[in-house]
Formats: sequence, structure tokens, C-alpha cells
Amino acid sequence: MNYLLLVYGIYLPVTVLLTVWVARTLFTNGRTFLVDIFHGNEPLADSVNKLLLTGFYLINIGYATLMLRSDYAVENYQQTVETLSIKLGTIILILGGMHFFNLYVFYKLRSRAKNEARDLAFVVNKQ
Repeated sequence: MNYLLLVYGIYLPVTVLLTVWVARTLFTNGRTFLVDIFHGNEPLADSVNKLLLTGFYLINIGYATLMLRSDYAVENYQQTVETLSIKLGTIILILGGMHFFNLYVFYKLRSRAKNEARDLAFVVNKQ
């Protein structure tokens, strides 16, 4: 039996499903932040959200594809499980990192938008 094909057969669908799940979660919940960041401009927020979703898919699916390669033989079920755990664990860590990176970007953009709104209100009140 070719155990490496078993690894590929489990790894690819699980990776794609995890990536889609995380991406959809970010897409759905990130919209609220983007609408706030762009001061209620929903078309702009939706466009940026779709671009972020596309970039997320490209980066994660691309990385998952690069991780598909194995440099060593997988000759039994134990090595199959170990190889899968390394590959899937890496992908899960990357997805988590991307998730926190997106949250950080949203936070920074929102902070900047609030500062700009505060500065504008100060200028208007001063006049």
C-alpha cells in the first residue's frame, strides 16, 4: 500500500476545508470592522473584504500545496499519522497566524480611523 497517497488523500481535503472555514469566518465577522473603519461606506468595506478573502485563499492554499511534498518515505500507519500531524499542525498554526494577523490589521485600521475622526471633530469644534 502506498501510505503517502493516503497522507495526500486526507491532507488536501482537510486543509482545504479548514482554510475555507477560517476564511468564511473572517469574511463574515470582519465585515463589521471594515464598515466601521470606512465610516459606513459599505460598498468599499465589502470590496476590501472580498480582496482580503481572495488573498487569504491564495496564501493559504498556496502554502498548503507547497507543504504537500514529503522528503521521506511513509511506510506504515504510524508514519502516516505522524506525517499527517506535522502537515496539518503546520497548516493550523499558519491559519491561526493569519487569523491573528488579520485581527491586528483590523485593529490598527480601526484605531487610525477613530484617531482621524477625533482629529476632524477637534478641528471642526475649534472653528
